Amino acid sequence: MPAADLPVQACCETPLGPVRLLASDRGLAGLWFEDQKHRPDALDGLWPSQPHHRLLVQAQTQLAQYFAGQRQRFDLPLDLSQGSALQQLVWQALLEIAPGQTCSYGQLARRIGRPQAARAVGAAVGRNRLSIIVPCHRVIGSDGALTGYAGGLARKRALLQLEGHS
Repeated sequence: MPAADLPVQACCETPLGPVRLLASDRGLAGLWFEDQKHRPDALDGLWPSQPHHRLLVQAQTQLAQYFAGQRQRFDLPLDLSQGSALQQLVWQALLEIAPGQTCSYGQLARRIGRPQAARAVGAAVGRNRLSIIVPCHRVIGSDGALTGYAGGLARKRALLQLEGHS
């Protein structure tokens, strides 16, 4: 693969801790907290750092606006191609959950036409490559409990509070 086709990355500070951003030639391909579960090991040196890459700078600006309460939705090209067909379907459905709203894993499974697949949907939510931007933090347990966030439940709670969910 030519070097120009390699994804590029940059680090960014947020109020909830440092994140690593990844951009491909298709769009923003990753946003992980440094201590997040399922964070690719390849972030640690395989992909070149390009902190001034146009899309990575744009993502950092929109994240700063989000955390300052000046933005609720992100307007960035996204590359969701690194997931299975089910993961991509789930990640697209996550983008439809409005800020300040939540849904359960079962509700999300029904939204994508797979009502018996709540566990598989939960696994796909957990493997979301674009934390915050693809709002997996808006998915909760059927009883309303905060469950399963790869970045940690304290961050999930903070993100929901930032968005006005009590």
